[in-house]
Amino acid sequence: MTRIIAGRAGGRTLRTPKGAATRPTSDRVREALFSALAARDILQGANVLDLYAGSGALGLEALSRGAERAVLVESDRRTATLIQANARSLELAGAQVQARSVLEFLRGEPDAAYDLALLDPPYPLGEEELADTLIALAPWLADGALVVVERSSRSPEPRWPGGWAAERVRRYGETAIWLAEPAP
Repeated sequence: MTRIIAGRAGGRTLRTPKGAATRPTSDRVREALFSALAARDILQGANVLDLYAGSGALGLEALSRGAERAVLVESDRRTATLIQANARSLELAGAQVQARSVLEFLRGEPDAAYDLALLDPPYPLGEEELADTLIALAPWLADGALVVVERSSRSPEPRWPGGWAAERVRRYGETAIWLAEPAP
């Protein structure tokens, strides 16, 4: 069972996609990640991108904890519909779901500057495609933005675009979380 950990929708459950293609971030990892984000005071009023959204747990958690708006990008249309249903049932009006590929979305024109980007790509996604995604993401980010990438703990560190300052990796069993601050 996946649930929202804290905030105005805290404790409420999320429906998750059926099948092995989606791997929702565990409650334990989300709690640790969002504690780190709260310590940075980045969530209140933030514009958030949730790329490779899956169930929407990361973006919806951000909204529950005070983000103003979250754009959740998910390529599978049925899963995107599920995210919309989760946002409605949680009464998180700031959620906007985009049913298309992440790279297709990022190749569009930015509609706002985003303070936080949460990327939880499928583990089989190649390092080259992840690097392309990070490059395409750069124009969408506000000065002082934070980028979070969740991968398998066996994956190498993402290849960050030039000038991005990466922090140490945080590992939680099979999951690794990298944080980076893009160059202004």
